[in-house]
Amino acid sequence: MGKPANPPRVAENEALASARMIRTSPRKLNLVAQLIRNKSAAGAVAELTFSKRRVAGEVKKVLQAAIANAENNHQLDVDRLYVASATVGRALVMKRFHARARGRGARVEKLFSNLTIIVRERDEAVAEGAE
Repeated sequence: MGKPANPPRVAENEALASARMIRTSPRKLNLVAQLIRNKSAAGAVAELTFSKRRVAGEVKKVLQAAIANAENNHQLDVDRLYVASATVGRALVMKRFHARARGRGARVEKLFSNLTIIVRERDEAVAEGAE
């Protein structure tokens, strides 16, 4: 007799991937996450590939991990996947000191972020209507 099993964090037709401690502010990361929300998985990867933002590479890695999880762990059809949600949260804040004039100091905050991407398989009826 042991502890009861944890319930799954995602539904049967979903897969999740997350990255913690990404070295950028949540505000900047959320701008990139907005680009891919509710897009098809292939379209989102293409969007991130050609994005000029530095953090787009990190987001692309997490998205590809979510797609791989969907294919290998949940046996979902990769062609019917879309980004159901891309959530951004705050992680720790490194506080640093920057010398200023007249012996004063200013606090510099270096923010870190967490990113969670959930990909979901489109329903049959919705997939046929979209084509």
